[in-house]
Amino acid sequence: MRFFFPALLPLALSPAFLLAAPSLPAQAKNPYAGDAKMAKLGEYEFRANCAFCHGLGARGGGRGPDLTRTPKKHGDSDQEIFTVISNGVPGTAMPPNGATQQGVGMTEEELWQVITYIRSVEHKPVEMTGDSKRGRQLFFGNSACSTCHMFKGQGGRLGPDLTAAGTGRSLDYLTDSIRNPSRRLSQGLGEAMKEFTEEYETVNVIAADGTKLQGTLLNEDSFTIQFLDTREQVHSFDKSSLKSWEKSRKSLMPAYDEKTLSEKDLQDVLTFLINRLQVPGGAQ
Repeated sequence: MRFFFPALLPLALSPAFLLAAPSLPAQAKNPYAGDAKMAKLGEYEFRANCAFCHGLGARGGGRGPDLTRTPKKHGDSDQEIFTVISNGVPGTAMPPNGATQQGVGMTEEELWQVITYIRSVEHKPVEMTGDSKRGRQLFFGNSACSTCHMFKGQGGRLGPDLTAAGTGRSLDYLTDSIRNPSRRLSQGLGEAMKEFTEEYETVNVIAADGTKLQGTLLNEDSFTIQFLDTREQVHSFDKSSLKSWEKSRKSLMPAYDEKTLSEKDLQDVLTFLINRLQVPGGAQ
Protein backbone atom coordinates (compact mmCIF):
# COMPACT_ATOMS: atom_id res chain seq x y z
CA MET A 1 0.00 0.00 0.00
CA ARG A 2 1.45 3.33 -1.03
CA PHE A 3 -0.46 6.33 0.15
CA PHE A 4 0.43 9.98 0.14
CA PHE A 5 -1.04 12.66 2.28
CA PRO A 6 -0.53 15.56 -0.11
CA ALA A 7 -1.66 17.59 2.69
CA LEU A 8 1.28 16.25 4.76
CA LEU A 9 4.67 17.91 4.40
CA PRO A 10 7.60 16.61 6.34
CA LEU A 11 7.03 19.74 8.41
CA ALA A 12 3.29 19.27 8.18
CA LEU A 13 3.13 16.87 11.06
CA SER A 14 4.59 19.64 13.51
CA PRO A 15 2.51 22.37 15.35
CA ALA A 16 2.64 25.65 13.45
CA PHE A 17 0.59 28.78 14.18
CA LEU A 18 1.86 31.44 11.79
CA LEU A 19 1.13 34.52 13.88
CA ALA A 20 2.63 37.98 13.96
CA ALA A 21 3.25 39.87 17.20
CA PRO A 22 5.98 40.20 19.83
CA SER A 23 6.56 37.22 22.15
CA LEU A 24 4.40 37.69 25.24
CA PRO A 25 4.56 36.27 28.76
CA ALA A 26 1.47 34.28 29.69
CA GLN A 27 -0.61 35.04 32.73
CA ALA A 28 -1.68 32.07 34.80
CA LYS A 29 -5.31 31.93 33.64
CA ASN A 30 -7.26 32.63 30.47
CA PRO A 31 -9.43 35.66 31.28
CA TYR A 32 -11.94 34.72 28.55
CA ALA A 33 -12.38 31.02 29.29
CA GLY A 34 -15.87 29.87 28.26
CA ASP A 35 -16.86 33.28 26.82
CA ALA A 36 -18.70 32.64 23.54
CA LYS A 37 -18.31 36.22 22.32
CA MET A 38 -14.57 36.11 22.85
CA ALA A 39 -14.41 32.72 21.12
CA LYS A 40 -16.06 34.32 18.08
CA LEU A 41 -13.48 37.09 18.05
CA GLY A 42 -10.82 34.43 18.42
CA GLU A 43 -12.16 32.66 15.35
CA TYR A 44 -11.59 35.81 13.27
CA GLU A 45 -8.03 36.08 14.58
CA PHE A 46 -7.46 32.38 13.97
CA ARG A 47 -8.57 32.68 10.34
CA ALA A 48 -6.21 35.61 9.77
CA ASN A 49 -3.19 34.22 11.60
CA CYS A 50 -3.43 30.47 12.11
CA ALA A 51 -5.57 28.89 9.40
CA PHE A 52 -2.76 29.06 6.83
CA CYS A 53 -1.12 26.16 8.66
CA HIS A 54 -3.89 24.71 10.85
CA GLY A 55 -6.79 24.91 8.43
CA LEU A 56 -10.21 26.47 8.69
CA GLY A 57 -11.96 25.22 11.79
CA ALA A 58 -8.57 24.30 13.34
CA ARG A 59 -8.90 20.79 11.91
CA GLY A 60 -5.37 20.63 10.52
CA GLY A 61 -3.74 21.97 7.40
CA GLY A 62 -0.70 21.52 5.22
CA ARG A 63 1.82 22.27 7.94
CA GLY A 64 0.00 22.32 11.25
CA PRO A 65 -1.85 19.62 13.17
CA ASP A 66 -5.51 19.28 14.05
CA LEU A 67 -6.04 21.53 17.09
CA THR A 68 -9.53 20.28 17.84
CA ARG A 69 -7.98 17.18 19.39
CA THR A 70 -6.78 16.88 22.94
CA PRO A 71 -4.36 16.42 24.64
CA LYS A 72 -1.94 18.45 22.54
CA LYS A 73 1.66 17.43 22.05
CA HIS A 74 3.36 20.49 23.50
CA GLY A 75 1.07 21.16 26.43
CA ASP A 76 -2.68 21.17 26.95
CA SER A 77 -3.32 23.92 29.50
CA ASP A 78 -4.30 27.41 28.36
CA GLN A 79 -1.03 28.82 29.66
CA GLU A 80 1.01 26.17 27.82
CA ILE A 81 -0.82 26.87 24.55
CA PHE A 82 -0.21 30.60 25.06
CA THR A 83 3.50 29.90 25.51
CA VAL A 84 3.63 27.75 22.36
CA ILE A 85 1.99 30.49 20.29
CA SER A 86 4.24 33.17 21.76
CA ASN A 87 7.58 31.37 21.70
CA GLY A 88 7.15 28.75 19.00
CA VAL A 89 8.56 25.24 19.18
CA PRO A 90 12.28 24.99 18.32
CA GLY A 91 13.05 22.39 15.68
CA THR A 92 9.54 22.45 14.21
CA ALA A 93 7.63 24.60 11.72
CA MET A 94 6.07 26.51 14.63
CA PRO A 95 7.81 29.93 14.73
CA PRO A 96 7.88 32.44 17.57
CA ASN A 97 4.96 34.84 17.42
CA GLY A 98 5.85 37.66 15.04
CA ALA A 99 8.83 35.93 13.43
CA THR A 100 7.29 35.45 9.97
CA GLN A 101 5.35 38.68 9.29
CA GLN A 102 2.31 36.51 8.54
CA GLY A 103 -1.16 37.56 9.64
CA VAL A 104 -2.23 40.92 11.01
CA GLY A 105 -0.52 41.00 14.40
CA MET A 106 -1.55 39.53 17.72
CA THR A 107 -1.79 41.22 21.10
CA GLU A 108 -1.96 39.35 24.41
CA GLU A 109 -5.73 39.88 24.45
CA GLU A 110 -6.03 38.44 20.94
CA LEU A 111 -3.93 35.41 21.84
CA TRP A 112 -6.30 34.59 24.69
CA GLN A 113 -9.23 35.01 22.31
CA VAL A 114 -7.63 32.51 19.91
CA ILE A 115 -7.13 30.04 22.75
CA THR A 116 -10.78 30.50 23.79
CA TYR A 117 -11.80 29.74 20.20
CA ILE A 118 -9.64 26.60 20.11
CA ARG A 119 -11.28 25.40 23.31
CA SER A 120 -14.71 25.98 21.78
CA VAL A 121 -14.02 23.62 18.87
CA GLU A 122 -12.25 20.86 20.80
CA HIS A 123 -13.80 17.43 21.05
CA LYS A 124 -13.03 14.21 22.85
CA PRO A 125 -10.56 11.83 21.21
CA VAL A 126 -12.12 9.38 18.77
CA GLU A 127 -12.47 5.87 20.13
CA MET A 128 -10.90 3.66 17.49
CA THR A 129 -12.51 0.26 16.98
CA GLY A 130 -9.89 -1.33 14.74
CA ASP A 131 -7.14 -3.80 15.61
CA SER A 132 -3.95 -1.77 16.04
CA LYS A 133 -1.68 -4.83 15.93
CA ARG A 134 -3.24 -6.04 12.69
CA GLY A 135 -3.03 -2.49 11.33
CA ARG A 136 0.72 -2.50 11.94
CA GLN A 137 0.99 -5.82 10.13
CA LEU A 138 -0.91 -4.39 7.17
CA PHE A 139 1.19 -1.22 7.16
CA PHE A 140 4.49 -3.13 7.06
CA GLY A 141 3.12 -6.20 5.28
CA ASN A 142 0.38 -6.94 2.77
CA SER A 143 -0.79 -3.37 2.23
CA ALA A 144 2.84 -2.24 1.78
CA CYS A 145 2.32 1.26 3.16
CA SER A 146 5.93 1.23 4.37
CA THR A 147 7.15 0.90 0.78
CA CYS A 148 6.70 4.67 0.48
CA HIS A 149 6.08 5.88 4.03
CA MET A 150 8.25 6.01 7.11
CA PHE A 151 6.92 5.16 10.56
CA LYS A 152 9.19 5.57 13.60
CA GLY A 153 12.29 5.34 11.47
CA GLN A 154 11.26 2.36 9.35
CA GLY A 155 9.93 2.46 5.80
CA GLY A 156 10.28 4.42 2.56
CA ARG A 157 10.96 8.07 1.76
CA LEU A 158 8.88 8.66 -1.33
CA GLY A 159 5.84 9.75 0.68
CA PRO A 160 5.51 11.69 3.94
CA ASP A 161 6.68 10.30 7.28
CA LEU A 162 3.48 9.08 9.00
CA THR A 163 4.83 8.74 12.53
CA ALA A 164 2.80 11.69 13.78
CA ALA A 165 -0.01 11.60 11.20
CA GLY A 166 -2.46 9.83 13.49
CA THR A 167 -2.07 12.37 16.28
CA GLY A 168 -1.84 15.43 14.03
CA ARG A 169 -4.70 14.88 11.57
CA SER A 170 -8.42 14.33 11.94
CA LEU A 171 -9.90 10.91 11.23
CA ASP A 172 -11.83 12.30 8.25
CA TYR A 173 -8.65 13.83 6.86
CA LEU A 174 -6.72 10.57 7.14
CA THR A 175 -9.55 8.55 5.61
CA ASP A 176 -9.92 10.94 2.67
CA SER A 177 -6.16 10.94 2.10
CA ILE A 178 -6.24 7.16 1.69
CA ARG A 179 -9.45 6.88 -0.32
CA ASN A 180 -8.82 9.93 -2.53
CA PRO A 181 -5.13 10.92 -2.29
CA SER A 182 -5.12 13.36 -5.23
CA ARG A 183 -7.99 15.54 -4.04
CA ARG A 184 -6.11 18.00 -1.86
CA LEU A 185 -3.04 17.95 -4.06
CA SER A 186 -5.12 18.84 -7.11
CA GLN A 187 -6.67 21.82 -5.32
CA GLY A 188 -3.27 23.46 -4.92
CA LEU A 189 -2.96 27.20 -4.38
CA GLY A 190 -6.64 27.82 -4.97
CA GLU A 191 -7.65 25.91 -1.87
CA ALA A 192 -8.79 28.07 1.02
CA MET A 193 -6.62 26.17 3.47
CA LYS A 194 -3.57 26.49 1.19
CA GLU A 195 -2.46 22.93 1.81
CA PHE A 196 0.67 21.82 0.07
CA THR A 197 1.55 24.36 -2.57
CA GLU A 198 4.46 22.28 -3.88
CA GLU A 199 5.27 19.18 -1.84
CA TYR A 200 4.62 15.73 -3.33
CA GLU A 201 3.72 16.92 -6.78
CA THR A 202 4.29 14.18 -9.32
CA VAL A 203 7.09 14.66 -11.87
CA ASN A 204 7.26 12.84 -15.23
CA VAL A 205 10.50 13.14 -17.20
CA ILE A 206 11.84 11.80 -20.49
CA ALA A 207 15.63 12.14 -20.52
CA ALA A 208 17.73 12.84 -23.61
CA ASP A 209 18.39 9.11 -24.11
CA GLY A 210 14.67 8.32 -23.95
CA THR A 211 14.68 7.05 -20.36
CA LYS A 212 11.34 7.67 -18.67
CA LEU A 213 11.39 8.59 -14.98
CA GLN A 214 8.66 9.39 -12.48
CA GLY A 215 8.82 10.60 -8.91
CA THR A 216 7.93 13.32 -6.44
CA LEU A 217 9.22 16.86 -6.75
CA LEU A 218 12.01 17.93 -4.40
CA ASN A 219 12.99 21.29 -5.86
CA GLU A 220 12.70 23.36 -9.01
CA ASP A 221 14.01 26.65 -10.37
CA SER A 222 13.96 28.29 -13.80
CA PHE A 223 16.70 26.05 -15.16
CA THR A 224 16.77 22.78 -13.18
CA ILE A 225 14.46 20.25 -11.59
CA GLN A 226 15.18 17.74 -8.82
CA PHE A 227 12.99 14.82 -7.81
CA LEU A 228 12.99 11.50 -5.98
CA ASP A 229 12.05 8.60 -8.26
CA THR A 230 10.01 5.55 -7.32
CA ARG A 231 13.20 3.68 -6.42
CA GLU A 232 14.17 6.51 -4.04
CA GLN A 233 16.98 7.71 -6.29
CA VAL A 234 17.50 11.48 -6.42
CA HIS A 235 17.77 13.02 -9.90
CA SER A 236 18.77 16.52 -10.93
CA PHE A 237 18.40 17.66 -14.54
CA ASP A 238 18.92 20.81 -16.53
CA LYS A 239 15.52 21.33 -18.08
CA SER A 240 17.09 22.18 -21.43
CA SER A 241 18.67 18.70 -21.58
CA LEU A 242 15.37 16.85 -21.32
CA LYS A 243 13.17 15.68 -24.17
CA SER A 244 10.17 16.52 -22.04
CA TRP A 245 9.11 17.06 -18.45
CA GLU A 246 5.88 17.86 -16.65
CA LYS A 247 4.53 18.28 -13.16
CA SER A 248 1.18 16.87 -12.15
CA ARG A 249 -1.11 17.24 -9.17
CA LYS A 250 -2.27 13.67 -9.56
CA SER A 251 -0.69 11.83 -6.65
CA LEU A 252 1.58 8.86 -7.24
CA MET A 253 -0.41 7.13 -4.55
CA PRO A 254 -3.28 5.05 -5.97
CA ALA A 255 -6.77 5.61 -4.61
CA TYR A 256 -7.53 2.82 -2.12
CA ASP A 257 -11.19 2.04 -2.64
CA GLU A 258 -12.99 -0.68 -0.70
CA LYS A 259 -12.01 -3.31 -3.25
CA THR A 260 -8.34 -2.52 -2.70
CA LEU A 261 -8.52 -1.85 1.02
CA SER A 262 -11.62 -3.08 2.81
CA GLU A 263 -13.34 -0.97 5.43
CA LYS A 264 -12.09 -3.38 8.12
CA ASP A 265 -8.49 -3.10 6.86
CA LEU A 266 -8.81 0.68 6.67
CA GLN A 267 -10.01 0.89 10.28
CA ASP A 268 -7.14 -1.33 11.43
CA VAL A 269 -4.53 0.82 9.65
CA LEU A 270 -6.07 4.03 11.02
CA THR A 271 -6.16 2.57 14.52
CA PHE A 272 -2.47 1.70 14.22
CA LEU A 273 -1.59 5.23 13.06
CA ILE A 274 -3.62 6.88 15.81
CA ASN A 275 -2.48 4.54 18.61
CA ARG A 276 1.10 4.63 17.27
CA LEU A 277 1.75 1.01 18.18
CA GLN A 278 5.42 0.38 18.82
CA VAL A 279 7.33 -1.23 15.96
CA PRO A 280 9.23 -4.25 17.27
CA GLY A 281 12.96 -3.69 16.94
CA GLY A 282 12.43 -0.27 15.37
CA ALA A 283 12.92 3.32 16.44
CA GLN A 284 10.71 4.50 19.29
